[in-house]
Amino acid sequence: VQLQASGGGLAQPGGSLRLSCAASERPLDYYNIGWFRQAPGKEREGVSCISGSDGRTYYTDSVKGRFTISRDNSKNTVYLEMNALKPEDTAVYYCALCNGVSAGAYDFWGQGTQVTVSS
Repeated sequence: VQLQASGGGLAQPGGSLRLSCAASERPLDYYNIGWFRQAPGKEREGVSCISGSDGRTYYTDSVKGRFTISRDNSKNTVYLEMNALKPEDTAVYYCALCNGVSAGAYDFWGQGTQVTVSS
C-alpha cells in the first residue's frame, strides 16, 4: 500500500492544521493507519493510530486533547486534525501503517508533509 501525506504548512502557536493521508492501489478499510513525526536532530515520535477493525484511536501523551485522528473509508483517506498547535509540534509528519504509537510501530510510509509552528 502506498500512502501520501499532505496538508502541512505554517501555523501560529495555538492555531490549527488538518493533515490528510491518501492511499493508492488498494482500500484502507481494514488497515490500522497512523501518523508519526520527525523533527531535525530528534528521534522519530509516534503521534497517533486508528484501528481498521473497530475505529479505536490511540495518541501519544503530548498530543492528547489537541489532535484527533479520523478516517473516511469512502474517500480512502485518514485525517489528523491538529489544534492548539505548539512550536514543539514542528516536524515532518508521515502517515503509515501502524500497530500502536511507539516509535517502532509504523511501516510503509510515503513522503511526509512539513508542519511548522511559529509566530
